[in-house]
Amino acid sequence: MYHDIVARGSEDASGFPGRDAARYKVSPLQFVAHLDAILAVTGKSTAARPLTITFDDGGASATHAADLLETRGLRGWFFVTADYIGRSGFVDKRALQDLHARGHIVGSHSCSHPLRMAQCSDGQLLDEWTRSRAELTGILGAEVKTASVPGGDYSKRVAVAAGAAGLTQLFTSEPSGAVAHVGGVEVLGRFVVRAGTAPETVAAVAAGARWPAARQRVSWNVRKAFKRTAGSTYLEVRRMLLRHGREVSWGDLKD
Repeated sequence: MYHDIVARGSEDASGFPGRDAARYKVSPLQFVAHLDAILAVTGKSTAARPLTITFDDGGASATHAADLLETRGLRGWFFVTADYIGRSGFVDKRALQDLHARGHIVGSHSCSHPLRMAQCSDGQLLDEWTRSRAELTGILGAEVKTASVPGGDYSKRVAVAAGAAGLTQLFTSEPSGAVAHVGGVEVLGRFVVRAGTAPETVAAVAAGARWPAARQRVSWNVRKAFKRTAGSTYLEVRRMLLRHGREVSWGDLKD
């Protein structure tokens, strides 16, 4: 799971701004190193071992990421926050249509990007998935059936709402290779790539090594437990720990 592909020092040029989001943004040189490391362990084609390279948020760098993927015969999965389409730093309708025409997958990343998706009411969950899916389907002229969970806060309720909205595939941020089925929705985990993730680590994930996901799972479970117990104070504590401001009004904390 990637987010934005941007030059060092220009992190706010694509996707959500601020120090928080910047932790997940990778430079073009680093991304190319990742791709080359992946292909070195999977062969010149990933056909023998299917590999899904995803991008969350819908930042404007999606087109550049697609260019870099295509030079290596790869295609990506781009999950878009529908309310931000066309805003500064995010993809517009034409870019989404272009990605679709070039063979990349475009999916939903909700409408407003709640950081605590699993804490949303059933009504908001259904609204987030239904409106974002309808928006993207209208732009692409093709049914959108896949999505990823914003903020990594997953629960079965999130998948049930996704299914009710017509989605059939849902990616989480759980560092697991297991595939679950909730109703008619296929639920898949992902390995999260950060700004400091080494090419060797990404290559190990692509090759099927268990240790990268196992290490990430430990810290992920700690954060998940804190997110559940902290309740409504989670976002404020998160700001203090990460020392960032209120650059973004997330969907579950509108100003």
